[in-house]
Amino acid sequence: MSGNVTSLFRSTAAHSPSMAALARESGETAGAGPVDFCIPCNPYFPTPAMFDEMAGRLRDIITYYPSSADTITAELCGLLQLPPQCVAMGNGSTELITWIDHLLVRESLAVPVPTFGRWTDQPMETGKRVDMFPLQESSGFTLDLARYAEFIRARGTRAVVICNPNNPDGGYQNKQALVQFMDAMADRDLVVIDESFLEFADAEAEPSVVQEAMLRPNVVVLRSLGKNFGLHGIRFGYLVANPALAGRVRSMLPKWNLNSFAEHVVFMLRDHGAEYAQSLHQVRRDRLEMSGQLAALPGLTVYPSQGNFLFVRLPVGAEGTVVRDRMLTEHRVLVRECGNKIGSSSRFLRLVVRPQPDVRRLVSGMEQVLYGAGRGAAVPEPAAGNGYSSGTAAVDRLMSETNGKGMRAVTAQNAPAAIGAAPAVGTGTPLPAAVPVAAAAATVGPVPVPVAAPPLPQPAPYENPAPVPQPAPYQGPVPVPQPAPYPQPVPAAAAVPAPAPAPVPVAAVPVAPMVSPTAAYPPPTGPTPPGVPARGGLTAAQVRGTNGLESVQAAGRPVPQSWPNAAGMGQVG
Repeated sequence: MSGNVTSLFRSTAAHSPSMAALARESGETAGAGPVDFCIPCNPYFPTPAMFDEMAGRLRDIITYYPSSADTITAELCGLLQLPPQCVAMGNGSTELITWIDHLLVRESLAVPVPTFGRWTDQPMETGKRVDMFPLQESSGFTLDLARYAEFIRARGTRAVVICNPNNPDGGYQNKQALVQFMDAMADRDLVVIDESFLEFADAEAEPSVVQEAMLRPNVVVLRSLGKNFGLHGIRFGYLVANPALAGRVRSMLPKWNLNSFAEHVVFMLRDHGAEYAQSLHQVRRDRLEMSGQLAALPGLTVYPSQGNFLFVRLPVGAEGTVVRDRMLTEHRVLVRECGNKIGSSSRFLRLVVRPQPDVRRLVSGMEQVLYGAGRGAAVPEPAAGNGYSSGTAAVDRLMSETNGKGMRAVTAQNAPAAIGAAPAVGTGTPLPAAVPVAAAAATVGPVPVPVAAPPLPQPAPYENPAPVPQPAPYQGPVPVPQPAPYPQPVPAAAAVPAPAPAPVPVAAVPVAPMVSPTAAYPPPTGPTPPGVPARGGLTAAQVRGTNGLESVQAAGRPVPQSWPNAAGMGQVG
């Protein structure tokens, strides 16, 4: 493969070039491209027989209009046993992210970083303030929900995002913790749980919060079909929410926003539930084997993942762009270098889980690129003093476009630049720059070296909002179980009236005293009970069916027993 192909990576912003672009640049024929460890697809689905069926109907599929989005959505909802009024299907999850931003995000959005780039870039493009909560390498990029909730309240952020599992690190939050977090955020405008990769998780039997989201007035769950079914090119995904929220998004989508390929696949799924379940099991097994093989490489760190990809840190001294380019040109293996992800750096790669023959090729190539003698290896010699992680090439962008002015790289001979304040995007309010100390790095030769930064101020105390009045208990004929009482925080001393608090730093300072999850969360408002409208939408009982508990099943087409987990939302098999 020509070395000119690698120039495509330098012309993209927050994403890798498409496989079509790589094929055009290299002049390769269809199907002769590199082994793809970049695009997080399911390699085992659709089955060869399903591809043959689609190929046999290709002429009709691309010649004629698809059915309306309502028709395709109704079929999907019948399969997943979801009420259609709670679902909106989009031309890929990114279309839905765009409409969520335009319709449901008013002024600010909080998101942990690193994560999927559209959750940071989309609201910035429309002038919103994006409050980024840096995940720390020292804690394995684990998201601490209690600290995240504290950060959101301190910043006054109105909309909140969590990706579960997170992309690129595969970090996972258990269902109970997420439900508690959703209830703690009941006074926010919006809580988005992005479950695009959840089908690949095996940490819990039923990990999805879809059923809980439908009963809450401010929660949206985003799910992907292209990733799960190995069909990124078709572009289809869906969101699930209370009818009031789902209806707002659905009302803005074009009648024919879904293409004929999407329709054909959705209507094929009923007959291929067993194959789909088997594909997920195989990906999970491959993930374990691939993780062990990569972890055996000297100096390579592999982070735990519940997605269909692994986040790895290269050995000290290795440069991710060099590894990426050489893997592509010398070994015809395409990997995702993460230097253009906010909160990551070029020391990190995201590697998609693939079958064992492909993994052996990946590992062999990595050995030669990282440690090969006399070939200009990516790790030329042991280095010291650059154990940075979250300090990245994208930090200036993180600070200058959202949370503050940022620090520019300085030489090792100069004193560290002072942290300044700048207006947040979309507002005139000065906000302090606040990222981990490691986020500022000086460049001395080819290896980045961290630059010390002044200590960050501690977050100012804040008060929990007053509890939201609870609706009267439901008096209908069918009782509905209520969640267990949430532990009440210890009453604090009455706050002395004072001027508005100073702006709070963006990052949760690692040395700050730990706050217990109970103290970080306010008393929950609980889900919307049956009989009480959710912000003008249908009641919870209407959403769930006549008794307030059972899902609505699409008429006319029974759900086949072979389809995994009936609701289609959690662990299969």
